[in-house]
Amino acid sequence: MMKQCIQAFASAMFGRNKFRHDLRSKRVRDTSFAALDLELTSLDASTSQITSIGYVVGKAGRISLSSGGYHIIKTNADLGQSPVIHGLTQDILSEGEDLKDGLTALLRLCDKHILLFHNARLDLMALNSAFKRCQLPQIEITYIDTLQLALYQLNKQHQVLPNNSATLTVCRQRLDLPAFPAHNALDDALATLQLFFAQLNELGITPDDSLEALLHTKAVGKYQLG
Repeated sequence: MMKQCIQAFASAMFGRNKFRHDLRSKRVRDTSFAALDLELTSLDASTSQITSIGYVVGKAGRISLSSGGYHIIKTNADLGQSPVIHGLTQDILSEGEDLKDGLTALLRLCDKHILLFHNARLDLMALNSAFKRCQLPQIEITYIDTLQLALYQLNKQHQVLPNNSATLTVCRQRLDLPAFPAHNALDDALATLQLFFAQLNELGITPDDSLEALLHTKAVGKYQLG
């Protein structure tokens, strides 16, 4: 038992050190980021289903608008109150594409980009469930959570955080970014990418810094999908 514990600890330490080394080898200016957003049927990741996927790529503070993608996903799931938020009714969703086709488009992003999310936990859990449901191959991704970056900064300024202080809209307002049309997956992905570049500036991260400089914020992680 003791030997197994030692081996597990050594394996975990090796994994963390390797992850740190990988991040140290990636300079901000040379790294491609893909912001990803999902619209879901609910906020319960264990049962929620994806209704749309949006993504856009950026590098060195520049956004490639031509890289943007938007997929409406066909589903017969109970939509609850979600159409009130994202406007995707059952009639619209019935004309959407299969979930597997939408996820296959994402696989091309996962190999070559660091993924950006605002509230990574919810979207990653929903993606993981969808990958398993579609029997797609397992893939390990590196991600950065702009919500966690915002909380890192807010926790330095407040003992008790104000209500709704870390929503995507409020985070953008705090950094003087323009208003955007929320609750469309592509618009939210674009807004997340813009926010991330502004957060790097706020944190004093330069283009010549490596991604290791973000580790202390606890916003960077690895996750296995599928």
